[in-house]
Amino acid sequence: MADAVAGDAIARYLERLRSERGCSPRTLASYRLDLRALAELALREDARSTSPAEPDWSAVTEHRVRRWVAASSRAGLSARSIARRLSAWRGFFDWLATQGEAAANPARGVRGPRAPRRLPKALPPDVAVRFVGAAHGDDFEAVRDQAMLELFYSSGLRLSELTSLDLRHFDGPGDASTGWIDLDEAELTVRGKGGRTRTVPIGRAAREALQRWLAVRSDWCAGRRGCDERALFLGVQGRRLANRTVQIRLKRLALARGVPANVHPHVLRHSFASHLLQSSGDLRAVQELLGHASIATTQVYTSLDFQRLAAVYDAAHPRARRRGGS
Repeated sequence: MADAVAGDAIARYLERLRSERGCSPRTLASYRLDLRALAELALREDARSTSPAEPDWSAVTEHRVRRWVAASSRAGLSARSIARRLSAWRGFFDWLATQGEAAANPARGVRGPRAPRRLPKALPPDVAVRFVGAAHGDDFEAVRDQAMLELFYSSGLRLSELTSLDLRHFDGPGDASTGWIDLDEAELTVRGKGGRTRTVPIGRAAREALQRWLAVRSDWCAGRRGCDERALFLGVQGRRLANRTVQIRLKRLALARGVPANVHPHVLRHSFASHLLQSSGDLRAVQELLGHASIATTQVYTSLDFQRLAAVYDAAHPRARRRGGS
């Protein structure tokens, strides 16, 4: 083993991540834990190590890594944690190879256990309609919040897409709009993940809520200086509404309107997608409306729809196997 490795390869690798890649202290702490676990596993089986704290990294084989991953799974480590651990190990061994301290990456071809797919949570259609359409006030925040609710559920927007919306398209060097509404055409345009731009329709109820909001917004800004002239949704200070503020407002509205769920922006996006798919069955159209690059991402909503159909079957079919039945 080279003398350089006796100086603690993990410490040198973490310093490289800090200085060259600018990793945050939290990220570095996560890497440190995963790499220390690797060192402990290697030291237990490393009879040739000349240091009580530094394994012979060149002796680590793919077979050993696979065995350690299997042992971690049996010990109860989650699939997500194992995947994160493997990612840290791969990066470390890649770096060791560049330093001449490992011939190959023994973790490169190892895959962890598949994590169970988490289906997105969606409100039942009747709950979603009742939540979005509940009675509301006519003050600044109430009218604004209602317009946001309607737009989330009408157009399936991500949180950042909603808060980035402008009143109309603004164009300027380095300052062009990334999202805007066009009420005359009943549509909006947003730039989503991967820089993909899409245009989606605005439903009738959302359009009416936006018209009410624009009237309130205009009157409110008329008597105040420093009001953001571009942003569609404003906070009480006259600035573009922050993502965190939207999250807090949605939770409060859900509590006030008696919705028995933890409502956040993605719940409304998921509700939009699953309800549209249930009604239309058109997966490609839902993919386009959501701005998914791959149809595979949208297909999770077919599982949601099947769960609903299975529940109907279990409740209604005379030969269905009843839960808890004899």
